This record gives sequence, structure tokens and C-alpha cells, in this order.
Amino acid sequence: MKTFERILIKLVVIQFILLVCSQVLIQQPQIQPYISRVVQYEGVNKITITEWIETFNN
Repeated sequence: MKTFERILIKLVVIQFILLVCSQVLIQQPQIQPYISRVVQYEGVNKITITEWIETFNN
């Protein structure tokens, strides 16, 4: 049982590290268009911020 607990703890630590790394990557504006397809599907990747806000106000 002790080896199972060590493996489980290692998996949790690795999962946490991967989660933090992915969150840091998502926050980078240079990488965001490549990993976030929502912007491509919505079609708002080439408009300015005022045009973007106007779309949500309508």
C-alpha cells in the first residue's frame, strides 16, 4: 500500500505541474491564438477592442 501511495502522490504532483504550465501558456498573448480556437470560431480575432465590445452590446 505504501508504494501505491507514493505513486499516487507523484501523479498528483505531476498533474499539478502540468496544470500550472498550461495555465501560464494560456495567459501568453503570443501563444493564445494557436491554442484557443474559440477566437477563430467566433471570428473576432482581427477586430479592435471597441468593435469586440460592440458585438456584445448588441
